[in-house]
Amino acid sequence: MTTEGFTTCLWFDGQAEEAAQFYVSVFENSRIGRTTRCTEAGPGPAGSVVTVEFVANGQRFVALNGGPEFTFSESVSFQIICADQEEVDHYWSRLTEGGGQPGPCGWLKDRYGLSWQVVPGRLTDMIADPDPEKAARATRAMMSMGKFDIAALEKAYASE
Repeated sequence: MTTEGFTTCLWFDGQAEEAAQFYVSVFENSRIGRTTRCTEAGPGPAGSVVTVEFVANGQRFVALNGGPEFTFSESVSFQIICADQEEVDHYWSRLTEGGGQPGPCGWLKDRYGLSWQVVPGRLTDMIADPDPEKAARATRAMMSMGKFDIAALEKAYASE
């Protein structure tokens, strides 16, 4: 194995190039890499995109046009740990635009069906607090939200 870590392969049905361009537009420290295309040998029409390598927020991905056989499910998601409400709002808005679907507890699906968790970094500390009452208040507040409202989470945590 190389020392470069892992690359996540995302399977699409014809939208690999479009999806890669979308993801690099959402995250800083992102870029499109190599694009491979079918030749006359296939597996698709000559010139059509097979894979697009890209980096999103420093994480390596390859988008594969694999066909309709497989789709994304909520059993795999990507967590975005946010520093503040501005970041939560930004990622929530960008990832749900164009047909994405908001979900409960900071979860959402983007327009391609990929699941994301947009989470304030502070939330983990609140729900893991050794004071069970504080942790319970934060957890109850978390469970009642779609997109996280950090001020409301902090207020519940502090029992205000």
